[in-house]
Amino acid sequence: MHEASVLLVSDRRERADRLASAIGLIRPCQVIEPGRALPSQPPLAFLVDLVEGLPNTGWGETLAKRTRLDAVPCLYVARHGESVGGPEARRFGSPTVIPAGARSAGIVPTLLKLIDEAQSSNATSLRLGKRVETATSLVSGLFDAAVSGRPPSVADAEEGTEIVLVAVSEAGIGAWLDRLRRHHIGVYEHSLSVAGFAAAFAAELGLGRRDRHRLAQAALLHDIGKAHTPAAILDKPGPLTPDEMRVMREHPSIGADLLALDGAYDSAILDVVRHHHERLDGSGYPDGLKGADIGDLVRLVAICDVHSALTERRAYRPALSGSEARRIMEGMAGQLDADLLRAYVPVILRADGERPAAPAPIAQTVS
Repeated sequence: MHEASVLLVSDRRERADRLASAIGLIRPCQVIEPGRALPSQPPLAFLVDLVEGLPNTGWGETLAKRTRLDAVPCLYVARHGESVGGPEARRFGSPTVIPAGARSAGIVPTLLKLIDEAQSSNATSLRLGKRVETATSLVSGLFDAAVSGRPPSVADAEEGTEIVLVAVSEAGIGAWLDRLRRHHIGVYEHSLSVAGFAAAFAAELGLGRRDRHRLAQAALLHDIGKAHTPAAILDKPGPLTPDEMRVMREHPSIGADLLALDGAYDSAILDVVRHHHERLDGSGYPDGLKGADIGDLVRLVAICDVHSALTERRAYRPALSGSEARRIMEGMAGQLDADLLRAYVPVILRADGERPAAPAPIAQTVS
């Protein structure tokens, strides 16, 4: 494998060559012009200096996605007249932005400092932070689409799911949750928390890659219908009135209907979004399903959803500990799948920083 290098993406060749020469004294550097193939391995860092802006092409989308997924530093040189936190910069996730007109003497030290920080002992933490920020931005976009009545982007849902799977695999569910909770992002935090629990549960069960992805994506999207639930209800510090509860209970069907608009989402995903509040004893909603009518994927996400809800701080109560949540969930006899809940216990323990006593039973596929 070749040594990783700085990837300098620029449409100004002379300036790019000057920057590359300066960077090359310290770190390997490769100049890429718009439209040219990107190396397959992650670089040391991205330096994006596109005076004409990111091309609205497949190549441009690939570059933007790589800067978000590779979890390496990205230094973005703003264009003239562009605000530091503008939409163009946000296409690259959460880059460090340097003002337009910056000279090489300012760009190069900033870039090298970012690389040194990323290679320090807390590199995993830095990558995790970048992934949380990127995933939050993607989930925000999914909810924004839902608010406007459009089906959320499949590409963004796929990317967000992959980020969660990679982050939980690399850093662990406890670190993922800890970083999420620092952001205080409400319904987005819940969606990303449930997706994280689902990713950890899928790994615990030994699911294959396809099933892991499907489970985590279903969890990520399960509450998309809450985009149409008034904030006054979501954040109410006391019990909901019967009318407010009726509105709250509309979110599963609203979410499933939104995802079904263009037929792009798997029917199993729609099933989870519509039925994650169903319970095996028939006490759930919106359809009062019971027993065998509730599929495996729904049962898995329901457990992750309940665990997440109990251990999150809410307007009307503090967060519960993992042991308190486990006690409540084990008391939901007849509502949650008892066998799956037993298999889920190691995830509860890991989320609280404890070491499970024994591995959970392994399942190969989820119907």
